[in-house]
Amino acid sequence: MPTAPSAAILDAWHVFSAAAEIGPGPYRSTLLLDTRLDYRRGADGAVEVRRRDTGALLPVIERYGFAWTSLGTPPDDLFPIPEFYEPDRKNMSCGSIGVNVSAPRAIENFLDMGHFPYVHTGILGEEPHTEVKEYDVEISYERDEILATRCRFYQPRAALSADEGQDVEYIYRVPHPYCSVLYKSCPADESRLDVIAIFCQPMSEDTIRAHLLQSMIDEENTLTGMRRFQQTIFGQDKPILENQYPKRLPLDPRAETPIRADKSAIAYRRWLSQKGVNYGVIPQAA
Repeated sequence: MPTAPSAAILDAWHVFSAAAEIGPGPYRSTLLLDTRLDYRRGADGAVEVRRRDTGALLPVIERYGFAWTSLGTPPDDLFPIPEFYEPDRKNMSCGSIGVNVSAPRAIENFLDMGHFPYVHTGILGEEPHTEVKEYDVEISYERDEILATRCRFYQPRAALSADEGQDVEYIYRVPHPYCSVLYKSCPADESRLDVIAIFCQPMSEDTIRAHLLQSMIDEENTLTGMRRFQQTIFGQDKPILENQYPKRLPLDPRAETPIRADKSAIAYRRWLSQKGVNYGVIPQAA
């Protein structure tokens, strides 16, 4: 039997499609938290979503180029990404990709700089530049999110617009149990940051659709080229994610040996435990 999601997950907003891919006409189908949903864009232009088992209409919002719904009672709005609304940014969906892994495992991988030289060789990292330098992590209870700052890593090609290797500054946010937002040095404007986000749709406890967002400052490259660059990186991550064992994320801090590079992962697991998240994880024993 599937796990009944706790309130922390049931009442959250969850992504289910790129907004531009939802048109009028017949309903399309997807899976969220082991629940079959049907959705389409109505005659008034608004997206409508129904549970197939009950026919009940579900709440919907469109944010950051994606459509979101909830099986419970969600908050009034989604977490903020103000950069998305800056007029000179190129905002793009970089695809919605099925992965056989839990949503928390995918988020933990997104937070991990230590794999850059080995999985993304020649792009996000390379040997001998393998050290994860000391950085800061905090759990903000006021904002209800995790924030990792002072993250720096040498990258041969940090973005499509980069023409040489550089030390790249990162800021990681985890404002949702299954979503993470990355801010990184912008090669085109040193005073600003590019934004890359992963929004995980938990189809079941160990299968997701990873919806990828880029909000970039780049006047030189096309949307197609930037989208292909990000898809290449995620394509390298996909087999690593699908070979994770167990597929659900253990929340017991003793379950997997931590190293310094895992400071964000340790904070993330603690935060999930404190929120009472039980879906896609192996809860810590009492």
